[in-house]
Amino acid sequence: MKPTIRPIKGTRDFYPEEMAFRTWLYGKMKAASQKFGYQEWEAPILESLELYAAKSGEELVKEQSFVFADRGGDTITLRPELTPSLARMVAQKQRELLKPIRWWSFGPFWRYERPQKGRTREFFQWNIDLIGVNSPYADAELVAVGAEFFKSIGLSAEQIVIKVNNRKLMEEQIARLGVGADRIEGVYRLIDKLDKLPAEKWRAYGIDDIGLSAEQIDQLSALLSNRELWKESADLTAFFGAIDDLGVSAYVEYDPSVIRGLAYYTGVVFEARDRSGEFRAILGGGRYDNLVGDVGGDPLGGIGFAMGDVVMGLVIERYGLKPALRPTPTSVIVTVFDASLARTAARVAAQIRSGGVNTELYPDKAKLDKQMKYANAQGIPIAVIIGPDEATQGTATVRDLRSGAQHSVAQDQMIETIQNMLA
Repeated sequence: MKPTIRPIKGTRDFYPEEMAFRTWLYGKMKAASQKFGYQEWEAPILESLELYAAKSGEELVKEQSFVFADRGGDTITLRPELTPSLARMVAQKQRELLKPIRWWSFGPFWRYERPQKGRTREFFQWNIDLIGVNSPYADAELVAVGAEFFKSIGLSAEQIVIKVNNRKLMEEQIARLGVGADRIEGVYRLIDKLDKLPAEKWRAYGIDDIGLSAEQIDQLSALLSNRELWKESADLTAFFGAIDDLGVSAYVEYDPSVIRGLAYYTGVVFEARDRSGEFRAILGGGRYDNLVGDVGGDPLGGIGFAMGDVVMGLVIERYGLKPALRPTPTSVIVTVFDASLARTAARVAAQIRSGGVNTELYPDKAKLDKQMKYANAQGIPIAVIIGPDEATQGTATVRDLRSGAQHSVAQDQMIETIQNMLA
C-alpha cells in the first residue's frame, strides 16, 4: 500500500465529531457576542505584511508569520491575528460607520510556531472589539463578554479568572525605576516572560538583554508582587467599579504581571487563566488607542480580545464540560425494504423533507437490521419503514429508535407524527 499523505505540520483535520465540537464552540461565542449587541464580520485571510509590521511587534512579524511573495512581487502573509485587519477596515470607512462599533468574528489564523500541547500553527480564534468609545464601561464590557462566555459553557469563577492590568500605570511605575522611555517595550517583554522563564533566567534576561541593573530588577520584582497597585490608577479604579456594576466581579482580579506581548496596547490589558495554573492566556486582549490611525485613519480608540479554540478545547476537557454532540443533522432515516420499493422510499423521504425535517434515505439495498445499526450508530432518533404491506395500504411504520416504540400511520399523517415524536 502507498503511504498515506499526512496533513501539514501544525494543522488539524476536522472529522465530523471534531467539527461538531467546533460548531458548538462557535455557537457559544456567537451567543455571548450577540447578548451584548456585537455584529459578526470577517476579513481576508491574506494581508500585506506591512499591515502587521506597523504595530504588531517584531517577534510576530519576523518569527511567527507565514510570509511569502506573490507572483507580482508583493510581500503578503497568512494573517497571524485580526486586530490590524479590523483597524484597516474601520479606517477605510471611518466616516460611514456608526459609533460605537461592536464587531466580532471567528475564523482561521496561522503562526509559525513549534507545535505543542495547546499550540498549533493553524488555529481558529474568536475576536471581539468595541471601537470608538474610551470609557471604563467600554473596557469592562469586553471583560464581561468573556465572563459571560465562561458562564455559558459551565466554567465557574472558582475555575477561571480574568486578570487585569493597565499599561499606562505600568509605564509610570517603570519610569520611576529610572528606566528610559527607549527601554519600556523591552521591560514589557521581560514582564511578559515572568511565568515563562525560571527565576534566575528571567533575572539574567532582564540584566543581559534588556539592560536593567540588579537593583532595578529587584524593584521590578517588588512592583510585580504588589496586588494593591491598581488603587494608584484612576482608570483601574473606575474600571473595577464598572466590573462590579456589570455583575462579573467574581471572575476578575488585578495582576500587575499581566502586560500582553503585542506592541499596540495602550491601556487596560487582560488575560483569562484557569485558577489551577495549568493554562495561560485562555483569552487575552486590551485597549489600543492608536491602531486605526497607524493604518491610515483618524485616531480612534478601541478595546478587544481574542481567544483560540485549541486551548479553550483543552480547558473544556480538563473540567469535564465537553458536551455529548451528535455530528449528523439527520432526524429521520427512511429505510429501503428492497429494490422494488426504492422509489417509494425516495418519494417518502422527499415528502418528510418538505415538512422541514432533516431526512436521510439509506442509499443502497441492505438488510433492515444493517440499516438500523447504521441509524443507531449515527444517533438518528427516528426510522421510517415502508414494506410491501405499508406500500399497498398507503401507510408507514414510524419507529422511535430511542425507546423502541413504533406506530403505523397514514403517509399523509406521517410528518405530523414525526414532528410530535421529535418535540
